[in-house]
Amino acid sequence: MSETSSIKADELWEGDIENLKRIKSNPEEKKKEIRKIWKNLILICIAFVGNFTAFNGASALQSSLNSDEGLGTASLSVIYGTLIISALFLPTYVINFLGCKWTIVVAICGYVTYPLANFYPHWGTLMPSSIFVGLSAAPLWSAKCAYLTTNAKRYAILTHDKKDGEESDISLTKLVDAIVNRFFGIFFLFFQSTQIIGNLISSFVLSADVINDLEFPTCFNETYIEENCGKNDCQGDLNAARIQYNSSECPVSDLNSSGPSDDTIYILMGIYTAIGLSGALLMALAVDNIKIREKETRGLFALLFATIEHMKDKRQLLLIPITMYSGFEQAFLTGDYTRSFITCPIGVNWVGFVLICYGGCDAIFSLLCGGAEKYVGRWPLFSVAALINLGLIITFQVWLPYPNEVALFFVLPALWGLADAVWQTQLNALYGVLFVGNQEASFANYRLWESIGFVISFGYQNFVCVSDKLWVILSVLIVGMTLYYYVEFRERKKPNQTVTFNDEHKSKNNMAFRKTSVSTISANGVDNGGFSTEL
Repeated sequence: MSETSSIKADELWEGDIENLKRIKSNPEEKKKEIRKIWKNLILICIAFVGNFTAFNGASALQSSLNSDEGLGTASLSVIYGTLIISALFLPTYVINFLGCKWTIVVAICGYVTYPLANFYPHWGTLMPSSIFVGLSAAPLWSAKCAYLTTNAKRYAILTHDKKDGEESDISLTKLVDAIVNRFFGIFFLFFQSTQIIGNLISSFVLSADVINDLEFPTCFNETYIEENCGKNDCQGDLNAARIQYNSSECPVSDLNSSGPSDDTIYILMGIYTAIGLSGALLMALAVDNIKIREKETRGLFALLFATIEHMKDKRQLLLIPITMYSGFEQAFLTGDYTRSFITCPIGVNWVGFVLICYGGCDAIFSLLCGGAEKYVGRWPLFSVAALINLGLIITFQVWLPYPNEVALFFVLPALWGLADAVWQTQLNALYGVLFVGNQEASFANYRLWESIGFVISFGYQNFVCVSDKLWVILSVLIVGMTLYYYVEFRERKKPNQTVTFNDEHKSKNNMAFRKTSVSTISANGVDNGGFSTEL
């Protein structure tokens, strides 16, 4: 365990350390506190399910439903571009003003504007909504990461029992790492289920008008697919291509070229809006708040300075490419795979059904990754995910998506979801463990560089052929994994750092905390002390 991944006394307020000791000494209070931690974890997960069922369901259809002038993917690019600015300025200020709980509530309401804007998708509606979502995203994810990491470390302290022949300090450090991974795994199990729920809703709603739309095409024009779909999609007008290759023997235009009716879109977006608002309501009524610190003295630009300062850490610089890759690979599936490998060859109504396989595997393996890391380590999981993505990228370069190859339409995104489960759970956990003493700035960097990956990918989505995009993704993956291995093995060579909570050590570290508060996490309570739960 590296020096920076240990738990130091200055990561909890002295008052909360004493409070946890008191609770731990009382079996009934200990059980009650543990139940409260689990309750809050599950309820936050459910609230996120409501929010991202709505947002992911709507965003997955943008490259297909709102393809005119690149409106859909442009709105997604604006979201992640705004998120970059949001990540540098807003999380500290918003979380300190509202608290973790109410930050999440308000941010979810910001997300709900996106399906609302899709009632009438236009530059004047989608662009403002995208800005609202981007501004909401960074505080939302920062508050979530803070809440989960804080409760994971509280849970570890409450449940830690020294075993015979075991050094208590080191065992607690390992337990914290395991609990953080477990909590993130549980969260992403719920989170990735939004792909299943959201896409299931869109699939049935979009297919409701014509029951035959639930059948795979039995007749297709090979020339149309070879020149316009898969790797050969250069972002041309698919409707014009369908008309060009249409024939009485094999009518390409039957592939839902006119798109769903307005009434169908209204029903779909109405469902998404209601589900998103239910997540905000659950969060507001049922989740306990976390009090971060008694008094906040940092200004609006503190996180920006802390984020820039954090880049002086060589490990953060080395992790930039693999963090950007997380954005590239998610954007490829959302923006390119849905259009080029689903809508183009078989129709937009199949987007949801195909992505359910992606979301299902993503959800299941998100949970499994949280436990598997404890036994196999982090770098083997990263390696497996990289090899899967490598194989899929090569496959996408050679596969022509003919509709008669039914299984491939479902198996390939399922494998992509398996790899994405690793990237999402383990990258989050890596930042949480590697930069445990400076989590606010580290998570801000995580969202910053992941968002840059999204922005670049969505930004050139309408101008670059899919084949060229696959080479870009492959290059980022190779560079990112090479630098990640360097960080991982460099950290493994560092000596273990013990965990002590004696009074003298606490006193010294509390003074050190006050001197360096600008680079510690105000959203978290792990680094800067005390938090009490209150409604």
